[in-house]
Amino acid sequence: MRVVLKSNNPVILSYATHVLEESGIDALVFDTHASIMDGSTIMVPRRLMVADEDFNRAEKLLRAAVPEAMP
Repeated sequence: MRVVLKSNNPVILSYATHVLEESGIDALVFDTHASIMDGSTIMVPRRLMVADEDFNRAEKLLRAAVPEAMP
């Protein structure tokens, strides 16, 4: 699995997950609980993960859907 997006914004993560899943790409959000345990959503960014074989397509989709969140 590879990180396709890092963000502390739950709205962007939710939307990005939706965009990927609507395109047939399974996506998982990692570090949700680490962020909660830290008591701050700022210190530990959540990671949106996709399978290695879906990475290039997922990155292209997210650059179009949420360009402000992509590096």
